[in-house]
Amino acid sequence: MTPDIRNIQADLPTALTGEQFETLVRSDHVRIERIVSHGQATPAGEWLDQEQDEWVMLLTGAAVVLFDGDTAPHRLVNGDHLLIPARCRHRVEWTAPDCDTVWLAIHFTSTQIP
Repeated sequence: MTPDIRNIQADLPTALTGEQFETLVRSDHVRIERIVSHGQATPAGEWLDQEQDEWVMLLTGAAVVLFDGDTAPHRLVNGDHLLIPARCRHRVEWTAPDCDTVWLAIHFTSTQIP
């Protein structure tokens, strides 16, 4: 079997009305996806609250993330990554409106986080 070699920066959408989520790999315990944002944010008053842990890396662009209970949001730029534990309420406050913000997200269930 020949490996399916692809580039995560290839075939980015040309126009987005909402964030684009593309599952790259899926198993019973892990989902890896590419998320492309272009000025999108979590709707006002809404929080993301996931059942799985999520490790996310910002590959290109810029974003601002706020965690419930924090007094200030966190700015992310190329190469920044973070772990969002399951059930940790958070929201994307802002993504760069003038360029693609490309995220690599790994969703998984863990019993122990280093």
